[in-house]
Amino acid sequence: MKKITKRQLEIIEAAGKILTASGVGGLTIKNLAKEMDFSESAIYRHFSSKQDIIIAMLEYLAKNMDERYGVAISEDQSVEEKFISLFTSQFTFFKSNPYFVVAVFSDGLMEESQKVNDTIHKIMTVKMKHLKPIIMQGQRDDIFTNEISVEELLNVVMGSFRLFMFKWRIADFKYDIEEPGHKMIQTLLKLLKKK
Repeated sequence: MKKITKRQLEIIEAAGKILTASGVGGLTIKNLAKEMDFSESAIYRHFSSKQDIIIAMLEYLAKNMDERYGVAISEDQSVEEKFISLFTSQFTFFKSNPYFVVAVFSDGLMEESQKVNDTIHKIMTVKMKHLKPIIMQGQRDDIFTNEISVEELLNVVMGSFRLFMFKWRIADFKYDIEEPGHKMIQTLLKLLKKK
């Protein structure tokens, strides 16, 4: 992904506000120009289409996650601490930037294009890149169950996270996700741990 300019980031954030308030249907270049007090042509100088804005938003999220996880997880942490750090980092980020949740979990966004789907897939790949080694280490160290494959455990953990974020999204972000998020992390750890 090429480096995003300050102005492009402002456009992405404004697009996120519109996505949050009006969904995919409400995100138009016209509405975006109005939200930013720009001319439509000013938006087109930075992005050629609505799809390009959505893709830039998702790519920015993928890059941000990759960098954040790299910092949040350190080698000297225990497996459980790494697992907790990874999800805590995500909850903290989404709490301050809920429009990214809308971008990833919007109904209708998946139908936008294959390119959008590929970019959403890239976000999942980044998450797996950081989560898979934690689960593998947990199994190697005999902390996590070996009765279920790493892939299946990844599906359970990522599916739970996705459902949790989706529920927060449909509740219109009305509650603080950090406390229930922490409970979900603890529940997942109980499921992962050897009995």
